[in-house]
Amino acid sequence: MKYVIVITGASSGFGGLTARALAKAGHIVYASMRDTAGHNKPQVDDAAKFASENNVDLRTIELDVASQESVDAAINKIIADNARLDVVMHNAGHMVFGPAEAFTPEQLAELYDVNVLSTQRVNRAALPQLRKQKHGLVVWVSSSSCAGGTPPYLAPYFAAKAGMDAMAVVYARELTRWGIETSIIVPGAFTGGTNHFAHAGKPEDTACVAEYKAGPYKNFADDVLKGFASIVPPDANADTVAEAIVKVVDTPFGKRPFRVHIDPSQDGAEVTNMVMDRVRAEMLRRIGLEDVLTPRKLV
Repeated sequence: MKYVIVITGASSGFGGLTARALAKAGHIVYASMRDTAGHNKPQVDDAAKFASENNVDLRTIELDVASQESVDAAINKIIADNARLDVVMHNAGHMVFGPAEAFTPEQLAELYDVNVLSTQRVNRAALPQLRKQKHGLVVWVSSSSCAGGTPPYLAPYFAAKAGMDAMAVVYARELTRWGIETSIIVPGAFTGGTNHFAHAGKPEDTACVAEYKAGPYKNFADDVLKGFASIVPPDANADTVAEAIVKVVDTPFGKRPFRVHIDPSQDGAEVTNMVMDRVRAEMLRRIGLEDVLTPRKLV
């Protein structure tokens, strides 16, 4: 079945890879990104070239997840052009790297805005259509850091992703009675195929950073990055995340997995999430809300 899909933060990384993979799988894919006429113009041109060369329906659309007005305009255009919207993929995110103390509260707020509040803006724009249709799929690109082993110097990013994951879990239970499914994708660390580390933000308090560099944490940033690289297999390919998402989208209603882990470094998140999700499900059973664990087929 051909679905109409929107992906946030699809200029590069998991978003860009998944947009192309879903288009090749036969879907109508909107790769959303901000500044399509400026900074991301090369990405827009690349997407158009890919669509032409592969004879697929990959479209780019202006969508700034930090602006409700921009989000509303993009989602409304997609619905107007297709009379429906089947899959919403929350992928937009930003990473920062450095000692937690050196980040200002304003930086943490900005990171939370990009990684968490953005999903709320998109949901408020898109979910009315999915509820009206009485069917749909929401895909959340989480992180193994929410439940697995976590190295230092990534605290603000990990905290934001954990907030997003918590939102995804509860949203899932509030959408099943509307016939809307949820799948949470949990990638591990990939040091290639994405720009996460290359484009990672830095702490604004440079004086604090200097103290860490001169003190007992001298060269610690390099140690963290080397340690990360040492546990990621050399053949780890970010394309496997895109392939996993395509498989979820193409799975029939009612059979889609609640979580999918793609973690070449095996940081333990799959084990931990299995326990947490089971405990949460058991709580719902105990209070008589077991039905919200399974999406209803309404159409």
